[in-house]
Amino acid sequence: MLESVKDYYGKTLQQSDDLKTDACCTLDQPAPYLKDILGKIHDEVLMRYYGCGLVAPQALQGLRILDLGSGSGRDAYTLSAMVGEHGSIVGVDMTDEQLAVANRHIDFHRKAFGYQKANVEFHKGYLEKLDELGFDDNSFDVIVSNCVINLCEDKEAVLREAYRVLKPGGELYFSDVYADRRVPQALIDDPVLYGECLSGALYWNDFLSLSKSAGFADPRLVEDRVLGINNADIEALIGHINFYSATFRLFKIPQLESSREDYGQSVTYKGTIDQHPQVFELDGQHKMEKGEITAVSGNTWLMLHNSRFREHFEFTGSQDTHLGIFSGAGSGADMPFSGACASEAGSACC
Repeated sequence: MLESVKDYYGKTLQQSDDLKTDACCTLDQPAPYLKDILGKIHDEVLMRYYGCGLVAPQALQGLRILDLGSGSGRDAYTLSAMVGEHGSIVGVDMTDEQLAVANRHIDFHRKAFGYQKANVEFHKGYLEKLDELGFDDNSFDVIVSNCVINLCEDKEAVLREAYRVLKPGGELYFSDVYADRRVPQALIDDPVLYGECLSGALYWNDFLSLSKSAGFADPRLVEDRVLGINNADIEALIGHINFYSATFRLFKIPQLESSREDYGQSVTYKGTIDQHPQVFELDGQHKMEKGEITAVSGNTWLMLHNSRFREHFEFTGSQDTHLGIFSGAGSGADMPFSGACASEAGSACC
């Protein structure tokens, strides 16, 4: 399957229009500041983009970011503009053709963003084996990935390696495809279904279990949408399974608990994050307005207090007094996905 995926993304697919479904497509419109950055990305890089979300978390200035499955480099170059000249982006991909596109345009983007020195580099490697690339423990502030982990056969190893190379307080912020049940092996073995980011998708509850076993105690869903198949042949094979594109953020904070507990804590957003002066969105259940005191669970308090977001918040309370399970906004739900379609588009990609 590894060689099949390489061939699919290196030789079969030449542009996003070659995809048979919208699983590997980003249909949501980016924020205006992201549109400005994307307008500077080289056309060849954009043409070979196969992501399913917008992996652009907040407060990235000066950070060191690892892009898992960086492909043609669209996300890596977008993030290179967001971290600034003193930040850096490291992309990892296993497909020679994609890496060739990404490497071909390093100097183009350095000039486009007005940098004296390029802040992006790309490496050939496997997401399950980051140690083979010499990446040290606790060496990245943020890890991103866009519709790639589903293509890896050992997803548990990917999550373990991500946890290892993240700094304490760092986060894995990534978009991927999930299923509402476990996909049968016969469908997993189909190279087209796998290459289209469908049959390699994890059952969402297995993903949550794997994340927690890797050390990410409280995965947070940022956004999701129902995927459209839009292909009669593929629908006939796999249409009985519901698929979702979803963006999660997973923090490397050992103190996080497996459930969201109430300690009477609260936070107040200062409005100091660039491009987010009025509202900060931690996840789909936490939208914090500037100046408003927001009651939060102990886990949410720690995610903000023990990460790069600390300087942007005022914090009240401690974990000295336990008040039971947290029942306010963001208390969690059994099924993470909303089931709401983000787009009624009838084609695979735009």
